[in-house]
Amino acid sequence: MSNAVLSLFDYQQDALKRMKNGCILCGGVGSGKSRTALAYYYVSQGGVVGADNYIPMDDLECKDLYIITTARKRDTLEWEQELVPFLLSPKKDRNCGLEYSNKIVIDSWNNIQKYSEVRNAFFIFDEQRVIGYGSWVKAFLKIAKSNEWILLSATPGDTWQDYIPVFIANGFYRNKTEFIREHAVYSHVTKFPKIDRYVNTGKLIRLRNSILVDMDFKRETVQHHEDVYCSFDVSTYKDLIRNRWNVEKQKPIETASEFCYELRKTVNSDTSRQILLMEILETHPKAIIFYNFDYELDILRGLCNGIGLTVAEWNGHIHQPVPNGDRWVYLVQYTAGAEGWNCITTDTIIFYSQNYSYKIMTQAAGRIDRLNTPYKDLYYYHIKSRSGIDLAISKSLEQKKDFNMRGFAGKYDFK
Repeated sequence: MSNAVLSLFDYQQDALKRMKNGCILCGGVGSGKSRTALAYYYVSQGGVVGADNYIPMDDLECKDLYIITTARKRDTLEWEQELVPFLLSPKKDRNCGLEYSNKIVIDSWNNIQKYSEVRNAFFIFDEQRVIGYGSWVKAFLKIAKSNEWILLSATPGDTWQDYIPVFIANGFYRNKTEFIREHAVYSHVTKFPKIDRYVNTGKLIRLRNSILVDMDFKRETVQHHEDVYCSFDVSTYKDLIRNRWNVEKQKPIETASEFCYELRKTVNSDTSRQILLMEILETHPKAIIFYNFDYELDILRGLCNGIGLTVAEWNGHIHQPVPNGDRWVYLVQYTAGAEGWNCITTDTIIFYSQNYSYKIMTQAAGRIDRLNTPYKDLYYYHIKSRSGIDLAISKSLEQKKDFNMRGFAGKYDFK
């Protein structure tokens, strides 16, 4: 990176040269996608990056900027911090004396429909959510017709279906029906519509390559992942499989999701898992701990408070910052806190239990693997058992797939 104003790393500069309207900027967690996306907007409006002095945008042609991101990134003002080097801010009194007339709006995906009528602006869609064909996708397609836009993603689509909205927004297909008619072959052996395979994939590959801008990001950090195995109550586990009885509710287990939840509760609550956690914390007294369920949070609170660690939390109910000091834990619920924040004051993440989603696990691991971390070696501890459900989840994640609860429970005759 040079010492120039608004400088970028070489791989960011390379990506910037290849970006265009309607592209997907793809870079690993912590690669600086936000800075690169803002640089693209800044340059497209007449600004210059890499110069010795700040060269402002051409205000006569400067478009309004809308950033659609996660609720957490909006609330923690992460994007406002990214705007500072560009001397931009959603608040006009913070634009360092520059009288830019453009409007800057930062909002969450939950509110994307509010901006469906915006015209002739520039949109940055962060942590892309345009998968499927729901209300968010419909709003995105409407916005894309009348504005410039780019998407940011650490984990681009896994299947061709994931790319349908972006292909439509780029004008490659008129609608989903046209895409399905050209490329999808449905299975004839399932009771519900299921795509069996895709045809004419050469065209799909060309289209994807035309919009996907990969950041050639070589990390200086080294991730060390270690599977740490605990035991579990085999007899209780087998009883659950045999009897399908929910002891807490005193009624039969009725669904695949309930079946998996009860199996996991039996496994995740085992005392040996808690002992392993405490052994890890003896070596790594500053750690982020990811968990899935409320009962796990109760266990973790009790354990960490019991050994005198400072405890802070981020979940659906409590939003506390990362603690300070020499001995602390940050308890983070996967769904609430797997993305949209970072921490450079620890080198350790402990996964108390595995999440069903490969993407969420990847995002969670990236919370400490940042460009500005002072650590070279990062440590990730995956606590798991050799129970059937833990092994099945691990197998799915190793294959970069999401765990299928219905498929797993189906082996035990759950419909």
